[in-house]
Amino acid sequence: MGTRRKSRELVLQMLFQADMGKQTPDLVRKTFWAERKNVEEEVRGFADELFRVASDRQTEIDGLLEKHTQHWKIERMATVDRNVLRGAVAEFLGFPATPRAVVINEALEIARKFSTPESVQFINGVLDSVGKEVG
Repeated sequence: MGTRRKSRELVLQMLFQADMGKQTPDLVRKTFWAERKNVEEEVRGFADELFRVASDRQTEIDGLLEKHTQHWKIERMATVDRNVLRGAVAEFLGFPATPRAVVINEALEIARKFSTPESVQFINGVLDSVGKEVG
């Protein structure tokens, strides 16, 4: 598994922790990394930056997601799915040099690992639509 994939998976876990635990980004960073002292610096660096973008721009990201998911409120989505989506949209916004197809593909691989087959199709459709707007 590549460095960026590891980072993206860690971001999903951080976003999930923030979401489920109703924790601030600072608290998530503190507790999350305290338990993962052996993470390579490059992996941690990209994960921290992507988590920062996702946290700082969450209102904007959630607005984009709701706009591109007809009849779905953010809070009704499966927790894993909404956080896979948040991480990917944060990457669209914060790292525009990364090709849109790469961001979507990575999100789908993470969804395959952590979510359901139905979620993969849902996430693909949403990210394709959001990506066309922001890319």
